[in-house]
Amino acid sequence: MTYQDPRSFLYRDDLSPEAALALTAQALGKADDGELYLQYRRAEAFGFDDGRLKTASYDTHAGFGLRAVSGEMTAFAHANELSAAAIKRAAATMALIEPATGQRPGPPNGTNRRLYTDTDPLDLVPFADKVSLCQAIDAAARARDPRVAQVSVGLSGTWTVVEIVRPDGFVATDVRPLVRLNVQIVVEQNGRRETGTFGIGGRYLYDRLLAEPVWTRAIDEALAQALINLEAVDAPAGDMTVLLGPGWPGVLLHEAVGHGLEGDFNRKGTSAFSGRIGERVAAPGVTVVDDGTIADRRGSLSVDDEGTPTAETVLIEDGILKGYMQDRLNARLTGVAPTGNGRRESFAHAPMPRMTNTFMLGGRDDPGELLSRVKRGIFAKSFGGGSVDITSGKFVFSCTEAYLIEDGRIGAPIKGATLIGDGPTVLTRVTGIGNDWALDEGVGVCGKAGQSVPAGVGQPTVLVDGLTVGGTAV
Repeated sequence: MTYQDPRSFLYRDDLSPEAALALTAQALGKADDGELYLQYRRAEAFGFDDGRLKTASYDTHAGFGLRAVSGEMTAFAHANELSAAAIKRAAATMALIEPATGQRPGPPNGTNRRLYTDTDPLDLVPFADKVSLCQAIDAAARARDPRVAQVSVGLSGTWTVVEIVRPDGFVATDVRPLVRLNVQIVVEQNGRRETGTFGIGGRYLYDRLLAEPVWTRAIDEALAQALINLEAVDAPAGDMTVLLGPGWPGVLLHEAVGHGLEGDFNRKGTSAFSGRIGERVAAPGVTVVDDGTIADRRGSLSVDDEGTPTAETVLIEDGILKGYMQDRLNARLTGVAPTGNGRRESFAHAPMPRMTNTFMLGGRDDPGELLSRVKRGIFAKSFGGGSVDITSGKFVFSCTEAYLIEDGRIGAPIKGATLIGDGPTVLTRVTGIGNDWALDEGVGVCGKAGQSVPAGVGQPTVLVDGLTVGGTAV
């Protein structure tokens, strides 16, 4: 394949790098801060169901977002074209903002770091091979067990080129691949149907997903969950001890605690963690980190969407609140440094503080020993949907795979279990932290203020004393 400079997808027709710099300097000359954000994106998705390819989509889109910031005010305009004329039209909106009066912040630190390949994954694997992968997964899953009634396979990939251009002459370019494979299996026995799912992905190429050990593991995991759910009994209800599994259950931490540690909520005083830097907010041993620098991970970025290099940011250390995740605007207004957490869904959105990969670090406890401590409770291995109130930290999460624990042993699988509580309280009730730390498989999507971005979660096995379990048993 002939190499093509990724920037050539951003600069074409009458728009050149020099013109972008000049237009940005002119449009944002009176603002405290801001940038021109250029983006080109290619995306494809395949949906395989009932033994055949049901959907196949491919699209490209490109555009820019122009933002001026003065004090707490933001002016933002965007267009789905990359041209000097469109940027000039957007600049008229920037003129409406009040001129800056204070000292302007400096540009982000430059970096040559690349956390993933620049190669476009979409063209490296022929269309027929992607369809063949879906067919192979479908056939292999049906051959595993006669109770398999339905197999659904989702395969998707995106390739994005972004460039951040600032009025002070700073320019940062990033090329971001992202792929994902999802397998869902429905099993049926004696008129009862249950579902199991498994997904995997990250900022790498399709070749990892096409490797047979990877997709056969996806089948095994989804089928195992579905078969376990066939045996599930109604979940009990009440306050009880909960053992959270490693990896994906960190999504509870992400929602119940992570959003409350984002800089905008804390600057405005609307988070349960506002104004509590230096205070104990969690049990001893609890350390929570946001780290966007982990290679190939779904939530990782070489630079954020303002051009700031991502970083390992310690949010809670040994139970003490140390800091928040910051974009440039909220960092400037609160007198701290940006942490590389300014993110946006696309060129049509302004950036805001967002998580990258957020997780609890591992401890020293043996997971088996943590299990032995539980007289009566549940083991939550996997979660589905949930909701959280940022102000209070209150959350409700549904379990997609969970088990009873009785006298220190895993018992029957349960269905219909929900975990109810609030993030700040949950952190103080952690009584054991396993030594089996793990990140999720790379399928997380984080929503905030109508914007969705890829994100990662993780944790070790965690023992929590006294969570409310909503159940279906009567």
